[in-house]
Amino acid sequence: MSIRTIKLFINGKYVKSKDEKMFDVTNPSNQEVIARVFEAGKEDVDYACRVAREAFEHSEWRTMSVAERCAKVKRMAEIVQSKRGELARLEALDVGKPFTVAFNDEIPRAADNLKFFAELMEKQSGETFPMDENYLNYTRYEPVGVAALITPWNLPFMLTTWKLGPALAAGNTVVIKPSEETPITVSLLGEIAKQAGIPDGVVNVVHGFGPNSTGEYITTHPEVDLIAFTGKTRNGAAVMEQGAKTIKRVSFGLSGKAANIVFEDADLNKAIPVSIQAAFQNSGQVCLAGSRILVQRSILNEFLSKFKEAAENLIVGDPQSPKTNLGPLVSEEHYKKVKKYLEIAELENSKLITGGKRPDKLPASIFSGYYLEPTVYLQENHKARICQEEIFGPVVTIVPFDTEEDALEMANDSSYGLNGGIWTENLRRAHRVAHHVRAGTIWVNCWFVRDYRAPFGGFKKSGIGREGGGYSLEFFTEAKNICIALK
Repeated sequence: MSIRTIKLFINGKYVKSKDEKMFDVTNPSNQEVIARVFEAGKEDVDYACRVAREAFEHSEWRTMSVAERCAKVKRMAEIVQSKRGELARLEALDVGKPFTVAFNDEIPRAADNLKFFAELMEKQSGETFPMDENYLNYTRYEPVGVAALITPWNLPFMLTTWKLGPALAAGNTVVIKPSEETPITVSLLGEIAKQAGIPDGVVNVVHGFGPNSTGEYITTHPEVDLIAFTGKTRNGAAVMEQGAKTIKRVSFGLSGKAANIVFEDADLNKAIPVSIQAAFQNSGQVCLAGSRILVQRSILNEFLSKFKEAAENLIVGDPQSPKTNLGPLVSEEHYKKVKKYLEIAELENSKLITGGKRPDKLPASIFSGYYLEPTVYLQENHKARICQEEIFGPVVTIVPFDTEEDALEMANDSSYGLNGGIWTENLRRAHRVAHHVRAGTIWVNCWFVRDYRAPFGGFKKSGIGREGGGYSLEFFTEAKNICIALK
C-alpha cells in the first residue's frame, strides 16, 4: 500500500507545516508505515487559531440563519455516508479495529452525530420571563467562539463528529487536533466541510503531540474560548491547568473502569454475550468497557465457564477480514503497557482463566502486529490494581461478591464513575442498585445503548460536564438575557 501524506487543513486548504517537520503513522496489524504527517508547530497553531477567530468574527457563519447553517452540517453528514466504505477502510487500517465494526457502526454513527445536532439546533428555542406589565425578559443562545476539539485514538472519526456536530450547529468555529496515533480519517473532515459549503476558516485540523507540542499550543492559545477533550484523566488534568490561565470553558470525557454487576437471577443467555461485547469490543480500547465484572458467588462457576468459552470463541486477526472480532492494540507503546498489567496480575495472585498471551497462530502478513488474546482473570480482592486501574485492552477481571451491599461497595470503590451495568430480572433491585452506583450512565440488562438526547459524562475522575442533546448545545453556546422595558 502507498504511504499517504497528511497535511494540516487551515483556512480551507491543505498545507504543510512551516518547518515541514513530519512524523510517521504505522499500521498496528503489521507495523508498516501507512502515513507521514505534518506536525503543527507553534506558528502553525497560531495561524489556525487566528484564522478560526477571523472566521467567527467576520465570516457569515455565525450570523447566517440557523436553518442555513444546519443545512450545511447535514450536508456534511450526507457526504460522510457517501464515503462510508473509504472511511471505514482507513479507520480499520489506522486504529486496527475490525472493518465490519467501522463500516456497520462507527461511520454511520458519525454521520448521525452531525445530522442529529443540526436537527436539534433547528428545534432550539429560548425562554420568556414576563415581569408584571412593565418588562419582558427573553433569552437567546449564541455561539461561544473558537472551540478546540481534542479527540482520542480509539474511536477517532466518530468521537470527533460527536463534538464537531454541536460546535458547528451552534455557530462556533473549530480547531481540531486528532490523536497523533490515528489522524488519517479526521484529516478528511477538512475536505468534507469544504464540500458541504462551510466557509473557509470555520473547520481547521492540525496534527501533532500533546505536551510542548500541538496540543499544548492549542490549549494555551488566547484565541481559543473553549476546549472539548476526550482522553486519559491525567491528560485532562494537564489540559485543565493549561486552559485555566485564559479562563477557557472545558468539557472532559475521561477514563473509566466500569463495574458490570451480575446478580444470581440474571439471564446468562443474555448477560454473557453482551458482557463479552462490553469487555472486548475494539480490543477493550473503549472508555466504556465493562472490564470489571462483579459476579454473585452462587453463580460464579457457571458464569466463569460460559464466559471463558465465549471469550475463547472470539477470533483475533486481520482487521480487514469480515470474520475478525478483535484486531491488534493500537501501538507498540500501548501494547507494552497492557502487557505490563499481565505481570501485575500475576504478582497480585490473580487466577488466569484464559488468554494472557499473543495468539498462537497468526497469518504471516500480520504476524508482527500488536495482538493479544482476550484475557480473563479471577481476582478475589477488588482493590487489586487490575481491578482499579484502566488497562484499556482486552483484559477483564471477574470479582465474586455475596450480597447486594457487597456489590455496591465494590462498584463504588473506584476513582472513576463513567458508566456501569446491572444484570438482574428483579425490577426493584435494578432500580435500587442503579440509583446507588455512582456513575454517569447505568445500563440494566444491556450495554453500549445510547440515546443521543441523553446526558453522557462521568462522576469523579471520569470527566467534567455532560455531552449529548441539549447538554452539548449548552456547552457550545452562551445564554444571553435580554430585558425590554414595555412602558
